[in-house]
Amino acid sequence: MLRRKPTRLELKLDDIEEFESVRKDLESRKKQREDVEGVAAGEEAAAAAAAIALGADHKSREQIINDRIGYKPQPKAGGRAAHFGTFEF
Repeated sequence: MLRRKPTRLELKLDDIEEFESVRKDLESRKKQREDVEGVAAGEEAAAAAAAIALGADHKSREQIINDRIGYKPQPKAGGRAAHFGTFEF
């Protein structure tokens, strides 16, 4: 691999102003999202309580992720021979 001298980066006033405007925009969006989620969280809690009361099966976080990505783990075979092939100790 060829080596080269480090490139010098200069921070300009325009870059700082752009960064500040983007940061303020992201903070305002985050605040709006938190406000909306606060209202929705109350509704979700009521729905979750109703689902538990109806006896809906509860999935773990790992199962939910596996379902979302389409991963279906195979059960592991038990015993020493399964781990070491045909070798037995």
